[in-house]
Amino acid sequence: MTSTDIPGAVPDEGEVVTYERRGPIAVVTMNRPDYRNAQNSVMTYALDAAFTRAVEDAEVKAIVLAGNGKHFSAGHDIGTPGRDHHVRYENKAALWWDHLDRAGGDQRYARELEVYLGMCRRWREIPKPTIAMVRGACIAGGLMLAWVCDLIIAAEDAFFSDPVVRMGIPGVEYFAHPWVLGPRRAKEVLYTGERFSAAQAYEWGMVNRVVPREALATETFALAEKICTMPQFGLALTKKAVNQCEDQMGLRAGMDSVFGLHHFAHAHNAEVGADSLGGMNAKSMKTTATPSVVSDGGTR
Repeated sequence: MTSTDIPGAVPDEGEVVTYERRGPIAVVTMNRPDYRNAQNSVMTYALDAAFTRAVEDAEVKAIVLAGNGKHFSAGHDIGTPGRDHHVRYENKAALWWDHLDRAGGDQRYARELEVYLGMCRRWREIPKPTIAMVRGACIAGGLMLAWVCDLIIAAEDAFFSDPVVRMGIPGVEYFAHPWVLGPRRAKEVLYTGERFSAAQAYEWGMVNRVVPREALATETFALAEKICTMPQFGLALTKKAVNQCEDQMGLRAGMDSVFGLHHFAHAHNAEVGADSLGGMNAKSMKTTATPSVVSDGGTR
């Protein structure tokens, strides 16, 4: 059953993800610019379909992930008209029951295991090099999408944050923070909820390159084209080799343990407060956001 088969289906927003080929490069673009590319399940499954298409196309050597409009992604959809947590989709990532027929923590765990943790793990294993092309906001769930990519090229105006601790929850579901930021930077980012700049992300080793916004596409595709000159199977094995080493350093096991803490926090919020999100919504998360502190002591 799909989202169009049941009452209460979300508004039809057209193509929420676009796909194009530029020679050996597949370009996958999130296309909800009016909502800063907030990720609902329609977008999640459209992204998965686009990535699958790129994997199955033997002529594609590399994949670029981008966001249409001013921003890469403002994170998970927790407040647009297209929010579709109440809609059934066919599971692609997790071998688990559907969330709709469940209640309470069972329902939330089933959905987030599929559309958040499961999908991100699935995309991390794409056997072709992936590059996130980031400009503007890359917040919470946006970080998850960038982090599953092999490389991140950021515009100078890009900014990042995981403000989920404001909900009383220890970070987003794909908990890669200690591996992509290092333990101390991860704690600082999570404890404060502050935005950090592209310059800081580069300094901390989270992004590969920072370029002027007007040069973002040129620089990203130049790098992708260079990668495309390498043997395809060699690239796939190299990616698997690095991912396996990360897993040996505890990434996968760490995520499993934190995913449990994440859902314990949701359950605690529901017991003691108004809802599982600690009473926060898209508006309150935005209004309580704090600016990033850049390396020279200024703010943005």
